[in-house]
Amino acid sequence: MKARSILTLLALAATTLLQAARPNVVILLADDLGYQDIACYGGPVETPTLDRLAEKGARLTQFYSGCAVCSPSRATLLTGRHHIRTGVYSWIHDESQRSHLLEREETLAKVLAEAGYETAHIGKWHLGLPTATQQKPTPAEHGFDYWFATANNASPSHRNPSNFIRNGEPVGPLKGYSCQVVADEAIFWLEEQRDPDRPFFLNLWFHEPHAPIAAPSEMVEPYGDVTDKAAVYSGTIANTDEAIRRLFSRMRRISDPKNTLIIYTSDNGSYRDDRTGGLRGRKGMNWEGGIRVPGIFAWPGQIAEGVTLNEPAGLVDVLPTVCGLLGIPVPNDRTLDGSDLSALLCGNGDGFKRHQALFWHLQKSRPIVAMRDGAYSLTADPNFELSKNNMFQESWIPKIKGGTYTNFQLFDLEKDPAQTNNLASEQPERLRRMKQQLLEINASVMADGEDWHLRK
Repeated sequence: MKARSILTLLALAATTLLQAARPNVVILLADDLGYQDIACYGGPVETPTLDRLAEKGARLTQFYSGCAVCSPSRATLLTGRHHIRTGVYSWIHDESQRSHLLEREETLAKVLAEAGYETAHIGKWHLGLPTATQQKPTPAEHGFDYWFATANNASPSHRNPSNFIRNGEPVGPLKGYSCQVVADEAIFWLEEQRDPDRPFFLNLWFHEPHAPIAAPSEMVEPYGDVTDKAAVYSGTIANTDEAIRRLFSRMRRISDPKNTLIIYTSDNGSYRDDRTGGLRGRKGMNWEGGIRVPGIFAWPGQIAEGVTLNEPAGLVDVLPTVCGLLGIPVPNDRTLDGSDLSALLCGNGDGFKRHQALFWHLQKSRPIVAMRDGAYSLTADPNFELSKNNMFQESWIPKIKGGTYTNFQLFDLEKDPAQTNNLASEQPERLRRMKQQLLEINASVMADGEDWHLRK
């Protein structure tokens, strides 16, 4: 055998061994789940599966979404970048907007696929799908080998959804509740579709508890009357916990739990004021109630078990953290706004340093921008006006990218998590420093923003 052939075989064998040594990766994302919905965060809904996951891993108490609404937060999760850099300014309406997650973005799925992972996206997508008049990439173009998704919410509700698409083909009406349908598809892919000799990345994005809501009566009744919206809302969360339990049970047959990294979180805060843990604001607002969410990381034997971490972190950190935990290089040809939490998660808090403050921008939110640096939060309102339409208009982009801010407010979140005491006049030097910091991040983000309004 020629020397080159031997070297090729050795390289292939080394690659196979390296892939086998790498853990599976599972991301579980809820939709509109509030900071204080699930039991292990002090919420009213019994979630034994998620509680056990927190007991086996790290529970982050100051974890943040990528945005106060859906699509941009999901773009940030997949890329480790501020969503405006990725082409996503606000929630996406495919029929009327050109915008979508840009195909040139290096998603977590692409990064893991290059490292030998088999990848699947199952559940809500909301990052752009093709329509009769709009050509947009699908999850396949973003690195997923297999996908089963809805463009936006489950329709007509969580019960008997009819709008799922599998690998580009409409599925038609389905029986059951969305979270269980999603879990069933994940189990089907794990057991019958994937290559068992490769590590897998399963990106599981539930629809619950986003409206329009529905849940089985037996899941709703512990929380009130089956016609009560608050009780149904809780029932959707309990139903999702049960779907995750079923998934975990089947996963244990496939692989040792010690060989799986699991991340659980939500895309933004709740639309219910009673589920934000007393924080100010709710979904759609850059106050803490709109952007603070649960965050659980578990990998037995690697991530510290049963710990509570108070370091501010968020969805923007997911890509660099997964890469850090797995020993995979992060994309180095673009700005990453997130930081690698692996040292923090593995018990070395002194080894973690955030390279850039957490930053949020949402055009219709008041405040329009927010930044978290250490214990302090800075917010500001826009110094410009947009039309009254609540749906994002691509014609707004010049104003958004060239806009300035006013009414800067400063809060100490350790002492005042509800943001009731504006310290701007009391701490002018801190205000000056943080304002400069915010404006520098904002300028960098806007410089990368896609000019959808100029596209034909």
